[in-house]
Amino acid sequence: MDDLMLKDLAGQVGVALAGQGLMLASAESCTGGWLGQIITSIAGSSAWYERGFITYTDISKREMLGVSGKTLEQNGAISREIAYEMAEGAITHSHAQVAVSVTGIAGPDGGTAEKPVGTVCFAWLMKDGLARTEMRYFSGSRESIRREAVAVALQGVMDLLQGIPPMTA
Repeated sequence: MDDLMLKDLAGQVGVALAGQGLMLASAESCTGGWLGQIITSIAGSSAWYERGFITYTDISKREMLGVSGKTLEQNGAISREIAYEMAEGAITHSHAQVAVSVTGIAGPDGGTAEKPVGTVCFAWLMKDGLARTEMRYFSGSRESIRREAVAVALQGVMDLLQGIPPMTA
């Protein structure tokens, strides 16, 4: 998915959020702010994008988002549990009603047999408690993995707002 398609998808997310009077917060690890960059490339996104957190290290996840050290120890940073806690922290530490989080291994190094390069976990959360998590496996270069993660994150926000059930991974 190219930048134009990502920007178009971000625009659709904005229309959906604004139409429901909702604000979005993002919490990113492996995408390093790319999600926030695509969102803020949309003119007027301040009407529906409240803030973004770039939490690349475990300590930043704990300090900025309140992710539990115990959860990190038990599940690792690349897990649905951490993605959920990141989204929960984004809601808690913002004025947004909707949050999306992304944590993964974009490579080219860092993968294991259990969590190979391309493993990315997502969470989407609404302040009212409606939540989804998902684990995906992408292949390709570091850039392509990150680009696909941004696309899935944005599409997941749309799905959450539309009440579409999560895909099974």
